[in-house]
Amino acid sequence: MKKYAKFISEDIDESQFIGIIVAVLCIILTLVLFAIWRRRKSVGRSVLITGLTDAGKTLLYSRLLHSKFVHTHTSIKENIGDIIINNNSLRIVDIPGHERLRYKFFDKYKQTARAVIYVIDAVTFQKDLRDVAEFLYTLLSSITHQRNIPILILCNKQDQTMAKGSAVIKTLLEKEMNLLRLTKSSQLEFTDASSSNIFLGKEGKDFEFTHLNNSNVQFAECSAFSKDPNTAADLEQLNIWLNKIA
Repeated sequence: MKKYAKFISEDIDESQFIGIIVAVLCIILTLVLFAIWRRRKSVGRSVLITGLTDAGKTLLYSRLLHSKFVHTHTSIKENIGDIIINNNSLRIVDIPGHERLRYKFFDKYKQTARAVIYVIDAVTFQKDLRDVAEFLYTLLSSITHQRNIPILILCNKQDQTMAKGSAVIKTLLEKEMNLLRLTKSSQLEFTDASSSNIFLGKEGKDFEFTHLNNSNVQFAECSAFSKDPNTAADLEQLNIWLNKIA
């Protein structure tokens, strides 16, 4: 009788142990699924607006969120707000353009990026060509090897007579990016590979944006500067692109 009671006790202890293990596994599974759900909910919702200082990013952000002109100054922190397009909510993140801040904030938000808007000052473009290409090269190296992210290179300030058109900017950028790629490739011989010196494009061919893997790079023109809230034509190409990615 004592042996039978001991057997029952051991059987109960084993059942309790198995029950505890199952409960723990269920909790872990629940936490993992919750983390995945939260990540999926956040990933692919943010549209990052980035570029050099004074390209018009914050003014563009204001036009998108509030449909109005505002006086802006150089940002030292990000601006974040939500817009609704095609019944979908997009989080617009305006990233500071200062060279000491731009990479920090881009790295902070790139994992949740649904798309990237790279704003270029079409008036000062030729003067800033090297800096524009350098920053763009770093961004493309950072995200094009991860997942397919639509990228819009937005040539701003088209209302000004000295502004370069998107076709000219694309041609000049591809030439400069090709030179940068040669520099980055030579650096690989002396340093370990990193996200900043990943080879972009196709080996043996001059750089073209169409050669990039896992990315959809498009060019558009706009003029974010407008004091008339009813003027939408100057952002028409941008709005068409946003409707496609929403």
